[in-house]
Amino acid sequence: MHTTIAVTGKGGVGKTATSALIVRALLDAGKESILAVDADPNLNFDAALGLKATEFLGCIREEALDRQDDLPAGMTKTDFLTYRAQEAILETERFDFLAMGRPEGPGCYCYANNVLRRAIDNLSKAYDHLVVDCEAGLEHFSRRTTGDIDVLFVLTDSSLRSAETVLRVVDLVASLKTHVGRSLVVVTRTGDVPEPIRQRAAESGVEIAGTIPEDTEVRDLDDSGQALLGVSDANPALQAVKALLAKAGVLGAENGTEQVTPPRSEAIVDG
Repeated sequence: MHTTIAVTGKGGVGKTATSALIVRALLDAGKESILAVDADPNLNFDAALGLKATEFLGCIREEALDRQDDLPAGMTKTDFLTYRAQEAILETERFDFLAMGRPEGPGCYCYANNVLRRAIDNLSKAYDHLVVDCEAGLEHFSRRTTGDIDVLFVLTDSSLRSAETVLRVVDLVASLKTHVGRSLVVVTRTGDVPEPIRQRAAESGVEIAGTIPEDTEVRDLDDSGQALLGVSDANPALQAVKALLAKAGVLGAENGTEQVTPPRSEAIVDG
């Protein structure tokens, strides 16, 4: 069964660290068919996973536009983009990685973007789990560059301003009829939900699914440029992420037992 997990939220709330811990949690549960996707132009997900990306879909898109009159004989632009997207996947022994790359430059990218999205959709079907570190803000939802999502983690820190951004994400997802199975609002870098955020979420009919505590081990690994996959087994932030994945139905409450993902119409958050 294929499951897409995406992580979004305001910049600086720990999206990339959370995405890396999700990959670690899946690996701990014995999941071996994982594709991690960096959809953030800032390109930090590779380093958090202990990798160095060298191929980016943004560059491939421009390469296709530059070579549209000079493609190999018998190869359409669609064939070229699909082939190059496959080549851009960085394979490791435990999971694979794909980087979207920098934002669009001058010119029309609509066709190339649509082809690349279809290529990613097709490639991702070969994996049981797709983990997407989204860009900060709302742009990827407003442009509908994010495909079908089974579990969407929407992160906020303990500030009310960040929480307001989260509520806008939830509203936008609902208004665009984006195919999201479950949306989980999570407060990061704290062990408890501040009362102002709890009240504001209640006013909007949004459930806070849980918290991810501030963690010195995660911070030290990040500050020293080491992979966040190397956190200790008992790490509090990792354990919190595992609990959230269990709540979302991705992992069972006990070690690595996978549950059936509910239909897309069932959501924890009703925006």
